Amino acid sequence: MAPLPYTQRTSSYFSALTQAIDKKLQRALASPTQRRDLLQQLFADVALEVDDRARDIILGREDAASMAEVDIKLPLCFYDVLADHFACEPERGKPILDMIVQLWSQPFASHIFALLFHKWLFEVQLDSSDLLLRYSSALVQGATNVFWIDIQTNTTHFQSLFRYLLEDVALVPERLKKIPFQAQRDLFLLLSRSIFLYNLVAKLESFFQHFPEFPNAFLVGGPADIFVIELTDQLRMTTSTRLKTCLYSFTSPGGPMYPTRAVRHAAWDALDFLFPVSWSIPAAYYQLLFPVAVSMVLAIVLLELYLVMHTGNIVQDLKANVS
Repeated sequence: MAPLPYTQRTSSYFSALTQAIDKKLQRALASPTQRRDLLQQLFADVALEVDDRARDIILGREDAASMAEVDIKLPLCFYDVLADHFACEPERGKPILDMIVQLWSQPFASHIFALLFHKWLFEVQLDSSDLLLRYSSALVQGATNVFWIDIQTNTTHFQSLFRYLLEDVALVPERLKKIPFQAQRDLFLLLSRSIFLYNLVAKLESFFQHFPEFPNAFLVGGPADIFVIELTDQLRMTTSTRLKTCLYSFTSPGGPMYPTRAVRHAAWDALDFLFPVSWSIPAAYYQLLFPVAVSMVLAIVLLELYLVMHTGNIVQDLKANVS
């Protein structure tokens, strides 16, 4: 994303955005019982796409026609422009960063940090190795969480974050070396898991060339081998999640599936069998059990459909005979 044109109007708008984020974080700190909900709301707010009116202000637009090309190429979200803002003016983001640090252990804190400060981390100078480790670990964790949201929803809402981490960090040694070596490894593993989702396979050759060394490389192989292992694990997790969602959709009466009682019970039995207690899939049996569970539910669905159709035919025959 090109540097934002800072006008008086743009500056005032960013001040208002920063104050809104600041207030919500202060409320989260002051209210432990509402903390999770407030952070979830803040995450949703910064992930929102910028509307046309806000886009005009943020881009410093005076002539709408002259910015037509920008409209086509830049699907802007608030986290995109705020990340640029905090990278260009670090002092504006410091109060927000300090509050996020106080909320480290809370759900959605790492999500928010990754969205708002992923560029800041590579633009500012941090002399403390402990801070670098803390922030880089939070970045990888937060990015993992938001990319997983895209995987679950089959969207690419956070593609700009992925592109930055890949093209402007992983493939740029000067930036990559700013974070600890372990964080570099974790970042490459994360990018390996999502590069197909964000349709950046063309970068694979360069990606492999910049792969950091792994201590277990003599056991698992080189960059391509590690990449395949991570990608395979991600596919297994994704398939597992979608299987849960599919089965769960058959457990409730009504739309959109309208399952009968027998189908609902079969779906619950399959869920209990495949994902006991915490719904953690037994990896060793996954390939064996997956088709069994799906076949079981589908068979009952088809049986119920047959019975409904057969019953309907009988009723029609009876009506015909009576008439």
